[in-house]
Amino acid sequence: MKILLAEDDPETAAYIRDGLNAEGHSVDVVGDGQDALVRATVQGYDLLIADRMMPGLDGLSLVKALRAARFRAPVLMLTALDGVSDRVEGLQAGADDYLVKPFAFAELSARVAALARRPQFSDAPETALKVGDLSMDLLSRRVSRAGQEIDLQPREFRLLEHLMRRAGRVQTRTMLLEAVWDFHFDPQTSVVETHISRLRAKIDKPFDKPLLHTLRGSGYVLKA
Repeated sequence: MKILLAEDDPETAAYIRDGLNAEGHSVDVVGDGQDALVRATVQGYDLLIADRMMPGLDGLSLVKALRAARFRAPVLMLTALDGVSDRVEGLQAGADDYLVKPFAFAELSARVAALARRPQFSDAPETALKVGDLSMDLLSRRVSRAGQEIDLQPREFRLLEHLMRRAGRVQTRTMLLEAVWDFHFDPQTSVVETHISRLRAKIDKPFDKPLLHTLRGSGYVLKA
């Protein structure tokens, strides 16, 4: 995921950034709430991790301002305040989860993964997706590329929809198993690889420029 980390302590910021980068995420770091507000409203992020106590604009005010500006991405708030009222206040401000310092990176990682699995909602449902010259009509369930219609099986359609909704972002095998097959364990089969191969044969092979890419050791990404 593309993550914005708002944390004014350099050591904590480096600890989180390095750990998330190692897991394949892209992390931008800012040291105060005002910079975080500007970054979050100008650039697209999949997740915001924000410290509650920051210079410029505190975490609570930051989240309230972002929610008022219709910032839809989930927010994980970090804080040294562990009282029930503090956690409630953070959640009521618009945070999706709350992690008390100090914390183990494994817990942070698990919470990030859980937030990534949550469906994202908007005011109006999307009816069409487009990546480059590849188009998907969600109402008629039709797919075409460069004007040429592509016939997909139901699971192939679901896989492509997942990839198109996350165009430009790497999707690991585990992510695909959970999102497309509803598997929360590794079935030890090549089901993902097989469907990726079939999908690639339909959306890429007949055309000059590939859209579906394999990143060895990481996963798959759909991008123009």
